[in-house]
Amino acid sequence: MLVNEVVLYLTEHVISRAGWLQVHEVQSHMGRLETSDKQSVHLVENEIQARIDNIFSNLERLEILSSKEPPNKRQNAKLRVDQLKYDVQHLQTALRNFQHRRYIREQQERQREELLARTFTANGTHKKILDVANMLGLSNTVMRLIEKRAFQDKYFMIGGMILTCVIMFLVVQYLT
Repeated sequence: MLVNEVVLYLTEHVISRAGWLQVHEVQSHMGRLETSDKQSVHLVENEIQARIDNIFSNLERLEILSSKEPPNKRQNAKLRVDQLKYDVQHLQTALRNFQHRRYIREQQERQREELLARTFTANGTHKKILDVANMLGLSNTVMRLIEKRAFQDKYFMIGGMILTCVIMFLVVQYLT
């Protein structure tokens, strides 16, 4: 009986110690995760997830071993296993949060690239307006008048912007 208790204690102690060491290794890999480049971040994530899964499987064995402890040591053993389980769940959550932030960041980069790749031209809009006007039955003469007016409005707008800037400059220059 005493030999079985010693074997149980040593086995639990070794597995528990290995679990804590693995938790510390995962924590150091989490730090490496923040500094890794885009190509290797998936490899580091997979490595961390594999280590976390390994720790969870060891925790299951530890729970079984802690239930076989003598009654006076069982509560303490279960407490240590629960603490280790809590730490591993915390690491799992931290990994998921990092993956979520990375996913959001990559999605924002894709959207930014899509926006930059788009060409915003007035010609495409102008052509659509002409097509709609032709469908409505406006004559070519009316369309030319509208185009001429739009051309003139552009110069009025630029002139107004320049005049506004000059007035603002003069107000700041003479009132301060």
